[in-house]
Amino acid sequence: MNRRKKIYEKLKKKDKKANEKLNKSNKPKYISKAEREKLTQSAPNSVQSED
Repeated sequence: MNRRKKIYEKLKKKDKKANEKLNKSNKPKYISKAEREKLTQSAPNSVQSED
């Protein structure tokens, strides 16, 4: 029983990983707080230089 359960868990885990690769999330990539701050500081400068 225990051996069978372990085998099934491994197979389920493998199937789950395969499905994750097929169905990629549309969620935007995480940007850290420091990176967002850098972007906001560089954005106003680029807007002013374009005007």
